[in-house]
Amino acid sequence: MKNLLSKWNQISLVKRIIIGLLLGIVLAVAVPEYAKPVAIFGSLFVGALKSVAPILVLFLVTSAISQHRSGQKTNMKSVALLYIVGTFLAGLVAVVASFIFPVTLELGAGAENFAPPGNVVEVLKTLLLNVVDNPVKALFNANYIGILTWALLLGLALKNAAETTKTVINNISDALTQIVRWVINFAPLGIMGLVFDTIATNGLDSLLDYGRLLLLLVGCMLFMALVVNPLITFIGIRRNPYPLVFKCLKDSGITAFFTRSSAANIPVNMTLCEELGLDKDTYSVSIPLGATVNMAGAAITISVLTLAAVNTLGIQVDLGTALILSLLSAVSACGASGVAGGSLLLIPLACSLFGIPNDVAMQVVGVGFVVGVIQDSCETALNSSTDALFTAVSEFAEWRKEGKEIKIVSRKKAA
Repeated sequence: MKNLLSKWNQISLVKRIIIGLLLGIVLAVAVPEYAKPVAIFGSLFVGALKSVAPILVLFLVTSAISQHRSGQKTNMKSVALLYIVGTFLAGLVAVVASFIFPVTLELGAGAENFAPPGNVVEVLKTLLLNVVDNPVKALFNANYIGILTWALLLGLALKNAAETTKTVINNISDALTQIVRWVINFAPLGIMGLVFDTIATNGLDSLLDYGRLLLLLVGCMLFMALVVNPLITFIGIRRNPYPLVFKCLKDSGITAFFTRSSAANIPVNMTLCEELGLDKDTYSVSIPLGATVNMAGAAITISVLTLAAVNTLGIQVDLGTALILSLLSAVSACGASGVAGGSLLLIPLACSLFGIPNDVAMQVVGVGFVVGVIQDSCETALNSSTDALFTAVSEFAEWRKEGKEIKIVSRKKAA
């Protein structure tokens, strides 16, 4: 048994999730009556995520804000602005696409008998009340907006704290991230249970919803990578943006697609920036920062899955609320955990904007893990390649102002 478990753990998580997905389908189609106990794995998996997500958000954001150091003279302001604009536009693209191509999900118990907010005024009122919620109560009730607010305030208040204090907070953040990794290692069993329960209850037709959802998610990410990012690049460097865009996608995006970790792709992006001849003082800061806060793919995931839940529950969304969701998804994405599926844990924060109960929101997270085999790889590829792209755009824009020649080739090859 020990050898069997060892061999199982040696298989990549993506392959294990695919195995769990296929097993769930086979059991639901072949022996639905006898395999009913399998559904408990889905409930346990969602329950574990539900328990760790609130405190994870609190310490991740607090640690990130408190560790920030000001005073370093780099080209970071323009890079940070590009990160913010890009992440917001990604959320906006996802919202618009979800309006044009609405998707619904099959949700279980808890998705009924609640009163959705009536209009944007009511949404704003609920938002403000959640902001000033008691921090302990916010954690207990999984009020993610309140948790995010307190995390930001604590992070700002602790910026001048002793380094030992910051180290403790950072260590707790790392420990919680490790717990999330342990939980996600059970994703194959959890997804097997979730898929079995969905198909056994609703039939194979329910898989079509996942297919439409996946097409919408990947379509939005491709639109950002091949349309929006090139437009931003063109505005910055005033020349054909696609050589630089494709170089970043090829050298950074492909690697990130398979590693599924922006943090693991930092050395790749550093090497890419060096080959492009960028300033080390800038990219040595912007690339690690981008791996944490430049999360266009995460903003798309949060917006699309949240609006899928909204459509499923029949909640009407007006223009004002849609814009708030775009902003909220951008802010939420910046706090996404750096582990596989980290952005999914912040979906309840966006769902809370519409008064969707946490139990329902965590079901949406479970759906996200089902499509996450492809979604998370595409999300990471977009996130990580954009880190290098925006760092290059920021510096090339300065070169253009100074009259320097911009060559989108490897400096090593050019030499």
